[in-house]
Amino acid sequence: MKKLIECVPNISEGRDIEKIQSIASVVETVEGVKLLDVDPGKATNRTVITFVGHPDKVIEAAFKLIRKASELIDMSLHSGEHPRFGATDVCPLVPISGITLEETASYARKLGERVGEELGIPGYFYEAAASEDKRKNLANCRSGEYEGLAKKLSDPEWRPDFGPAEFNDSVRKTGATAISARDFLIAYNVNLNTTSTRRANAIAFDIREAGRIKREGNPITGKKVLDENGEPVRIPGKLKAVKGIGWYIEEYGIAQISYNLTNISITSMHEAFDETCKAAEERGLRVTGSELVGLIPLKAMTDAADYFLRKQNRSLGISEKEKIKIAVKSLGLDDLKPFDPDHKIIEYLLDKGQPEKLVDLSARDLAEETASESVAPGGGSISAYVGALGVALGTMVANISAHKPGWDDRWEEFSSWAQKGQKYKERLLFLVDEDTRAFNKIIEAFRMPKGSDKEISKRKQAIEDATRYATEIPLQVMETALQSMEVMEAMLEKGLQTSLSDAGVGILCARTAVLGAYFNVRINAKDLKDRTVAEDLLAQAKRIYEETVQREAGAIAIIESNM
Repeated sequence: MKKLIECVPNISEGRDIEKIQSIASVVETVEGVKLLDVDPGKATNRTVITFVGHPDKVIEAAFKLIRKASELIDMSLHSGEHPRFGATDVCPLVPISGITLEETASYARKLGERVGEELGIPGYFYEAAASEDKRKNLANCRSGEYEGLAKKLSDPEWRPDFGPAEFNDSVRKTGATAISARDFLIAYNVNLNTTSTRRANAIAFDIREAGRIKREGNPITGKKVLDENGEPVRIPGKLKAVKGIGWYIEEYGIAQISYNLTNISITSMHEAFDETCKAAEERGLRVTGSELVGLIPLKAMTDAADYFLRKQNRSLGISEKEKIKIAVKSLGLDDLKPFDPDHKIIEYLLDKGQPEKLVDLSARDLAEETASESVAPGGGSISAYVGALGVALGTMVANISAHKPGWDDRWEEFSSWAQKGQKYKERLLFLVDEDTRAFNKIIEAFRMPKGSDKEISKRKQAIEDATRYATEIPLQVMETALQSMEVMEAMLEKGLQTSLSDAGVGILCARTAVLGAYFNVRINAKDLKDRTVAEDLLAQAKRIYEETVQREAGAIAIIESNM
């Protein structure tokens, strides 16, 4: 698996667009690093920058960004609503794939050491990169903020992990930097119908894991209750893995609760939103919407949609696009400004710049491309597409059955079938393009050089491997299309009977997908040199073909008996 980490530096500039662009642009000078997002905030005077790539490339880009920020931002002149102590205030590294959190922490330390040595910027390692327990918490490392930095650096207890331990002229300008390795964090703000920071803080204390300090008598002004070590006793908040603070945002003229969701597998965005709604209502306030700062994984959005769909007793088996709409509207993510999924969801950003897929074409354009002089897409891709259309029909019947008046007690049953249908559909849509890619692999293999015995041998093996793959892909189409029939069969038996013909057409499409892909298995298998492999693939394909024909006949019999 390819090693990928994400870097999310927060710089202390959110108003000067030219400066922000100059700082962010250095990321793109490092080959192999993709700049995903630049999200400035005027009131906080802070910009969240997100990029991803191989760990070595990412820390090189992070170093260049920190250096550029130190050149363009003067912390002695900075003001903003957000806690901060440096030009590059924080620089967390986040493991995405092929790398552990511990390995990511080693890269964070490597970056910090270089920042200290080459740039003369002091700083602290926090979370998974921390040198001691008290430094794991960012709030501890940043306590006193920029204004208290001179005192902090001179305190032996808070000697920096890297860089100078003195507030010299250079540090006066750059401030300090906190560098970490952490799990994926969502910076998430909830909007309130009030201008009161105090009220917003009260709700934040209700929700965040740290809660609030326990006091004697008056819960606000009373004397702090201390434990045996002289430390304040805390009343925990409702949610784990949540940090929160209330503030007033002049740009919007409202108070917000700013959350850091540090582990979304423990507390999700939608859970934080709903609990905040409840706490606000208890205090006579109302949540008007929310704001996502930076990026979010696709799953967090679809999980939110599923959560709200369940509350409505609605089917979860709708398209990904529709789920995104549900999540945005349910969370009010478009309350303050438009929410663009293509620029906020990590997976969508990573797909940008990739070659256009067949499945992204319009129905007309796909038909036109198929009808052109090009030999691809061919019968294999079209078979997969027909299969996707078939199970889409079965999924449609499941969804409308889930929403039928009087069937409210059965919505989960039909939702489950719709979800199965969506999985089959997505698999078949993937195979539309994969079949064409498999054909292209054969063409590439035939174009390989054959000037020497070694080249000839290598070419022959490449042709054999590509041919086998081009046989296996339509076999996968056959398997998936056959399996998808269960959705249509269930709808013929249990679903809305006025949609019987729709489920029937779905069955016919699945059968066509199987037969069409069967032709491709047979024509490609005949070119395989390894006849043992070829005969095994053909035997599997024949079994699927025969089962499909039987199940189609059974489905047609059901349709005929009910018409």
